[in-house]
Amino acid sequence: MPPALEPLRFSTHDLPPSDQFAAWQAYLAPLIDIRLPDGLSAEAGFPADHTAWNLGGMLVVQQSVPAHSYSRLAPKLRSNSIDHWHIVLLRAGQSWTEVDGNVSKGERGRVELRSLGHPFRGRATEAQSLSVYLPRELFLDVPAFNEIKSNTTFSDTYAKLLIDYLDSVETKLASMTAADLPRVVQTTHDMLVTCISSSAEHSGPEKHQSNLALMERVRRFVQRNLSSQDLTPDALCRELGISRTRLYQLFESSGGVLHYIQKRRLFWAHVALSNTVNRKQIVEIATEAGFASAAHFSRAFSKEFGYTPREARNIAAPTFLARSASPMDPKDGSANPFGDWLNSLGH
Repeated sequence: MPPALEPLRFSTHDLPPSDQFAAWQAYLAPLIDIRLPDGLSAEAGFPADHTAWNLGGMLVVQQSVPAHSYSRLAPKLRSNSIDHWHIVLLRAGQSWTEVDGNVSKGERGRVELRSLGHPFRGRATEAQSLSVYLPRELFLDVPAFNEIKSNTTFSDTYAKLLIDYLDSVETKLASMTAADLPRVVQTTHDMLVTCISSSAEHSGPEKHQSNLALMERVRRFVQRNLSSQDLTPDALCRELGISRTRLYQLFESSGGVLHYIQKRRLFWAHVALSNTVNRKQIVEIATEAGFASAAHFSRAFSKEFGYTPREARNIAAPTFLARSASPMDPKDGSANPFGDWLNSLGH
């Protein structure tokens, strides 16, 4: 069988040095905000490379980047509510990431695990890394993931086995067939679950664990009931046995629970519209996504993605095939292919 994957490549090397950092910022904007270290000027250049592979159920990213600071804080979560699990293996360099006042150090030989649905910030030296993005839905039935602390590092025997496995996956990305992809995703899932379940590092503060477990239950319920008109804050409170105040506190950093629900519905609809096999009418997809009004759906969709539902259907592309990404002008409102991959992951 022929290889199934073509990477999505992005590099700043061919840009004028003064434009490199702004282009890198724009390309990673759907995920994180990037800043230069104190005392460094963007005029000096920022030569960086980013190669992404879409296996359908997970993304694998190879990255080489100069020293920088990064953050995914509450405003970013409100504007982009992706909440995947992010696994980072540093090949070279070091990083320091802070979540809720706790700092973890990333370096070669460690596995870092954090949630994109929880605020974090940090800094890194010049570094090379391999990252894996896995949709939260893959782990809905894994108890250990309900209580794992975001920003956890692992360096035990199971972590080393996971590193060896991901090293092997990386070398075979260009030759994988379509039949290989679901097996690779499932094996990665299984090894990560073993790594988490065997670690004592997930025993965090009781309140923090409780909040994470509760948010996980909210996400499960929302995902299962996206099409229901009865998916409301009151319904969530009844399902979870909590007060409205507690629910709103949980989703304060995401712009509120209604904002979160609408984001999930829009992302689901975008994936459905981009599926070349799905020939349902746009109004049918809007209804299945939980929108009572086609006009409301169209307005919300256009505001979220910058183009209409009809345009989303017309520009649909194959899931696993990509192209080299052109250098981006930070003032340009064009679509970001890496951001599209992140948004559609797991759907």
